[in-house]
Amino acid sequence: MRRLTETLLILLLVPGLSLAKSAQNNWENLKELAPGQEIRIVLTDAKSYGGEFRGVSDGAITVRVAAGEQTFERKNVLRVSAIGPSHRLRNALIAAGVGVGVGLGIGAAYAASQRREYPQNHYFEGYGLPLGAVFGGAGAGLAAGLSKPGWYDVYRER
Repeated sequence: MRRLTETLLILLLVPGLSLAKSAQNNWENLKELAPGQEIRIVLTDAKSYGGEFRGVSDGAITVRVAAGEQTFERKNVLRVSAIGPSHRLRNALIAAGVGVGVGLGIGAAYAASQRREYPQNHYFEGYGLPLGAVFGGAGAGLAAGLSKPGWYDVYRER
């Protein structure tokens, strides 16, 4: 049964992977870039250029590099990459939620252990919320600081 499940899973995933790969070698994908968007171009001679996207035609791509506008012929372009959107807010919210949960759990465990040791003392019951806030804030700050937008290939020659 396990072998059958693994085989079916592989058969379902392989066609999707091949479609994702073939979609990258479509020059038409470059038309989805916005003028002014930061891109990187790698040429067939291994030289690379970074700059702002200006435009694309069926035979070439125009980029504003440090030296000015430059046009690269399609036959010389090996790969074009663009910078993706930032996910800082999403990552910060996820980390804040995890941090609050961890803090509340630690606070509740600490309060429970103290109630067992000091049953007459109720001073320890309020530690969950402050610890949740501290861990949540730390997690959100860490995730927002470490999240950077990544590069993805828009076009890649076979």
